[in-house]
Amino acid sequence: MDAWTGHDVPRLPDTQGRPPLRLYDTARGSVEPSTPAGTATMYVCGITPYDATHLGHAATMIAFDLVNRMWRDAGNEVNYVQNVTDIDDPLLERAARDGEDWIVLAMRETALFREDMEALRIIPPAHYVGAVESIPSIVEHVVELMGKGAAYRLEDGTGDVYFDITSAPNWGYESHLSPGEMRVLSAERGGDPDRAGKRDPLDPLLWRGAREGEPVWDGGELGPGRPGWHIECATIALGLLGDTIDVQGGGNDLLYPHHECSAAHAEVLTGAAPFARHYAHAGMIGLQGEKMSKSKGNLVFVSRLRGDGVDPMAVRLGLLAGHYRSDREWTDEVLKEGFERLARWRRAAAAASGPSGAGLLGAVREAVADDLDAPAALAVVDAWAEAALAGAGDDTEAPALMARTVDALLGIRL
Repeated sequence: MDAWTGHDVPRLPDTQGRPPLRLYDTARGSVEPSTPAGTATMYVCGITPYDATHLGHAATMIAFDLVNRMWRDAGNEVNYVQNVTDIDDPLLERAARDGEDWIVLAMRETALFREDMEALRIIPPAHYVGAVESIPSIVEHVVELMGKGAAYRLEDGTGDVYFDITSAPNWGYESHLSPGEMRVLSAERGGDPDRAGKRDPLDPLLWRGAREGEPVWDGGELGPGRPGWHIECATIALGLLGDTIDVQGGGNDLLYPHHECSAAHAEVLTGAAPFARHYAHAGMIGLQGEKMSKSKGNLVFVSRLRGDGVDPMAVRLGLLAGHYRSDREWTDEVLKEGFERLARWRRAAAAASGPSGAGLLGAVREAVADDLDAPAALAVVDAWAEAALAGAGDDTEAPALMARTVDALLGIRL
């Protein structure tokens, strides 16, 4: 599967050194350095393509785009992988509701997602991989887990195969949730804790046996069926990034069960732990006091904003105005401030001179390196822009360096 078209990322001078990225790790509950040796590896969970890209998706992708940019600025090559869950219950349910072929729906919404990501200037992943194209490898992994005694088939004739969470010695270390909390979230987020015949209510599905009216694939000794959600991401990440990766990222609604389960699958398969050196999670975007979600019908779509003529850079600035880990609101005022900031920065970038460009670059680097503190970085650029527009400073190269800085580190094209 092809990703979207990328863009040139400016190389910035090493004026005051490059501070190492420090990133909050959910498993450890603290901000820790992320300083990969050589090629940095990152896996970010992508979309289930049954609807258009909303601002919650956009905020998550922008957060991990900052990680990508900071690593690149530090001189690392980046092997970034993102999946597309192009077969899953929500996709089939939406297609049935609308009387549409699920393949056509998935292809259309994936194409729209690519357009939105390109417009928001998200650096594309090196590998953009669908669940469907990964099914042969997923089958191999499920069979391997069964061979290790870490997976079992239900005895109800469905052909469904589940992961045994007791086979994961570190189970729960990422989310730090109690079994009761896990059970509630499992029921809310695609799990089936009340399914009869499971060894533990929290055991996640690895392979769903064939059902009438549903698409199926050859599962070899598993029988015909389709994959579970969590094993999809574990398989793709292991195949393209290796046994241990630098960052596994996504929205904080993926922490449990998705990230906990996918890490457990990977660790049992490889024996290497932890699966990720950093488990990083972005906050939710709300509208009118509620989390923005498809189930609530309160989505603001990136494509709709673009269709209304909204500059995607104003949208990106609006989302950068809140810290990536915080749950926050999207309002008309947030977008208005994004427009105003973008216009002010563009005027300042066209000034004849300004305060020290090297000082600006160093301060922006420090802010973003401090757990992706984009609001602090915006404040630095705001102060520089106000001074430049007031005629302060005599650095004639500063406006051009300011434009390159916000492009390279924040993804804002002026």
